[in-house]
Amino acid sequence: MRLPLPQFASDARDPDCFAEVIETATTEFLAQCLEPEELDFPAMPPFASWVKALDEESGNWVYGIVTYVTTSPIDSVHRARALGLSLSELRDQQPQIFAMLKTEFRAAIVGFLTPGDRGTAGEIFQYLPPRPPQIHQGVWHCQPEEVVSFSDRLDFLRGLLDAQGVPSEALLAAVVRGIYRLRQADRPWLVRAGREIGMLLKDDYDRLRYILSQIR
Repeated sequence: MRLPLPQFASDARDPDCFAEVIETATTEFLAQCLEPEELDFPAMPPFASWVKALDEESGNWVYGIVTYVTTSPIDSVHRARALGLSLSELRDQQPQIFAMLKTEFRAAIVGFLTPGDRGTAGEIFQYLPPRPPQIHQGVWHCQPEEVVSFSDRLDFLRGLLDAQGVPSEALLAAVVRGIYRLRQADRPWLVRAGREIGMLLKDDYDRLRYILSQIR
């Protein structure tokens, strides 16, 4: 039986840290959302949203994109069952439910930011870092300006296309749509992204057409 994550005292938790790495690998990491302070389910990160975690030994911030989210019982024996109650009724009648479920997500690693030197900004690399974030590291949402800066180059798109075990076409389209919104409808950037995807899929027209049809 798996036990819920030990929660930090409210005054010790970084308010922007919303999850913790519980499984890590070269290309992705699995994180569990921290329980909210109020009686509620943890906030679920959207599909294709950007997150980051720190590799404390190297000082690198490792960037990831959410590829899969799930909420399930904390143990592998019992399954949740339908109760027919609203959220407010659950709080009143079944408050223990909130402690019996966990929300986890997987994030594909797309690059990393090196620590700055003597007050200078670090450098962004769009390939796998030397090592993924360590287990039990905190996970934060990326700020819009971080995503905009990271997406100045588009090398990371190839990694998303090659991601295993995820709906890569839907993932790529959702990432492009999200960045386009963060860039305030930057049409030249969108055209550049479309050309990059076209070049990557020049020999797979059906797949290309499917992705472009979802970038609206």
